[in-house]
Amino acid sequence: PLEDLGFAGMTFTAEIQKFGRTEDVELIPNGATIAVTDENKHEYVRLIAHHRMTAGIFPQIDSFLAGFYELVPPELICIFSPTELELLICGLPDVNIDELQLHTEYGNYRPTDSMIRWFWEALRSFNREERASFLQFVTGTSKVPLGGFAHLQGMRGVQKFSIHKADGGDRGLLPSAHTCYNQLDLPEYVSAEELREKLLLAISEGSEGFGFA
Repeated sequence: PLEDLGFAGMTFTAEIQKFGRTEDVELIPNGATIAVTDENKHEYVRLIAHHRMTAGIFPQIDSFLAGFYELVPPELICIFSPTELELLICGLPDVNIDELQLHTEYGNYRPTDSMIRWFWEALRSFNREERASFLQFVTGTSKVPLGGFAHLQGMRGVQKFSIHKADGGDRGLLPSAHTCYNQLDLPEYVSAEELREKLLLAISEGSEGFGFA
């Protein structure tokens, strides 16, 4: 419950700094009169995230885009997805699989399990572009951290890549990722070939957006 976490009395408002003063803005009409409860807290989180990342910084975004479009016309950029644009600017990364494996943690799997051995075999068989797509899929970016995978960042600071056994017994499931935690949820498969096929399908077709753990 919100009361146990010390969040009682919150409303659908957000604090902003304006010319050195703190002001409250309403996230929805009459938000100042609507209390955040256990029933509507998910909607509050969605609205506050949208405000922090978009609505609350529209002037800064508009100024950035105005300057950016002076250098690169928008018609030349709109043909690229965010992932493609990142790769175009940064180039294909050199993903060191041995180093990634060294700094990986496991949940309900052991490093010696067949699924884990098949996983690393599949990753080593990927070409450079496929490895970049995998890194984008599980971390949200195709860039290798400065200092290597020992310094991989998540929402809690330094957060290692982890592989967790996916819940459920449906072997047709695709691997899924929680980019906030650098976490891959890996279902069990009957062969190394099936694992490689499902993993490639996931990183090529399911690379847009992110999941919440």
